Amino acid sequence: MATEEDLPVVLPPTYTRQKVYRWPSGETVDDAIADEVPISITYNGISHVVMMASPELLEEFAVGFSLSERIIPDISHIYDIQVKEGCGNGLVVEMEISPRCFFKLKEHRRSMVGRTGCGICGVESLKNVELKPEPLEHTYQFDMNFYQPAMKYFEQVQKVGQVTGSTHAMLAFTPDGEFLGGTEDVGRHVALDKLIGMRAMKKWGPTVVFLSSRASYEMVQKAAVTGIEILFAISAPTNRALRLAKKCDLTLCAFCRDNRANIYNAPERLLNL
Repeated sequence: MATEEDLPVVLPPTYTRQKVYRWPSGETVDDAIADEVPISITYNGISHVVMMASPELLEEFAVGFSLSERIIPDISHIYDIQVKEGCGNGLVVEMEISPRCFFKLKEHRRSMVGRTGCGICGVESLKNVELKPEPLEHTYQFDMNFYQPAMKYFEQVQKVGQVTGSTHAMLAFTPDGEFLGGTEDVGRHVALDKLIGMRAMKKWGPTVVFLSSRASYEMVQKAAVTGIEILFAISAPTNRALRLAKKCDLTLCAFCRDNRANIYNAPERLLNL
C-alpha cells in the first residue's frame, strides 16, 4: 500500500464557519458547514440537469455523470468542457459532445432537478429509471488482505466529512490494493460520478470502489454501467440494489467495518476470504 506521502492529490469540498448556539450548554461556538451549490450540466448549449453538489471536481462530475447515465459511451465523444459561473450563485458545466450522442440525448430528454443525494429525481418516465446494464465479465479479483488497509483511506479522503459530518467519500483501488484516488461530496451519487469521471480521465484500469454510503440501486447501477466489478459499501444495501447486482453479476459487499463485511453477491472475485 502507498504511504500517506505517496497519496494522489485529493481535493475535498470547501466549507464555511458559522456561529451556532448549543443547547442545553448555552455555548456559542464555531461550526463547520459544508458548501452546497446548484450545478447545471449543459450539452451542446442545451441545459440537461441541475444537481446540488460540492463545488469541486466539476469536470470529473460532468464526465462521470455522462458515462454513468449512458449519454456518452466513452470520453472520446467529449469535445470540450468548460466550467462557468451561473445564476443564483450556481455553476454551469458546459459540455460539447459528438453529434451522434447529442442526437441520441435529444431523443431521451430528461428534465431533472436533483436534490442532494438523489440519483433519479425528475425522471420523466419510470421506464427511464433502469438503464439495464449488461452482465459484467470476471476480469479481475481483489485480495481481502488489502481490505483493512483500504478502509483506512477514508480518513485521508473524507476531510470535510470529519469536520462537518455532511459529506460522502468514494475510494478507488487497483486489484492489488494500490490507492488510485478519492472524491468527497455532499451527495453520494455526485461523489461516485466524480470518481467515475476521474477514473475515465486518468485512464485507470480495473477498479475496486469503496463507498461511505449505503449501496442503493443507483449506486450499483452507476458502477455496473461503467464496468466497475467490485463494490464495497459502509452501510446497507437495498433489495433492489441486490437484485441488480445479481443480474449484472457485480460483486457487492456492504456493512463494511473494521475487519468485517457482508458479502452479498459474486464472492469468487474476492481472494483469501
